[in-house]
Amino acid sequence: QVQLVESGVGLVQPGGSLRLSCAASGTTGSIFSINAMAWYRQAPGNQRELVAFTTPAGDLKYADSVKGRFTISRDNAKNTVYLQMNSLKAEDTAVYYCNADVRSADRRLKNYWGQGTQVTVSS
Repeated sequence: QVQLVESGVGLVQPGGSLRLSCAASGTTGSIFSINAMAWYRQAPGNQRELVAFTTPAGDLKYADSVKGRFTISRDNAKNTVYLQMNSLKAEDTAVYYCNADVRSADRRLKNYWGQGTQVTVSS
């Protein structure tokens, strides 16, 4: 079984910055490799939406609303993905979720979600 553990919960003022991280860990054989890693977010009353996405090859994708402000990166050796968020706005307030496609030693591919971390942008 694989766990995605997020960190970086916080309250930040508009215009401020925050970095989220998400580390994948699991029992022996549960992680052979990690394919796509992504960040999603869900604000109250809204559907969960993709924020940013990265592949092992370095392909990146961002939601239009965060382009130029957010940067996704990953450390494959640490099975960790990061989300650097700059120039934060009130509308970025949401619960942020980490997501990963993990291939186990038996080559099965399974999708996992983190528990979510609250980001609040407010003065």
